[in-house]
Amino acid sequence: MATPEEFEAAAARAQQLPSKPSNLVLLQLYALYKQASEGDVTGDRPGGFDFKGIAKYDAWASLNGKSQDTARQEYVELVSSLFESA
Repeated sequence: MATPEEFEAAAARAQQLPSKPSNLVLLQLYALYKQASEGDVTGDRPGGFDFKGIAKYDAWASLNGKSQDTARQEYVELVSSLFESA
């Protein structure tokens, strides 16, 4: 399992990706980060025409029940894979 320090290092590293990932990958990064740092999604799903907010909420909600440790490990692995494939 990734340590909190490895997770924070990966979060900082994610800000320095050599190229912008696809929207799907960006949503994965967001959802895994939120799940790892806060746990299951809270609050109401955005409505109306907030398509970006809805997509982010749904991505995070799709991880409900995943442990924070597992999400932290998957986040670190995803960030590492993005650098390897760049």
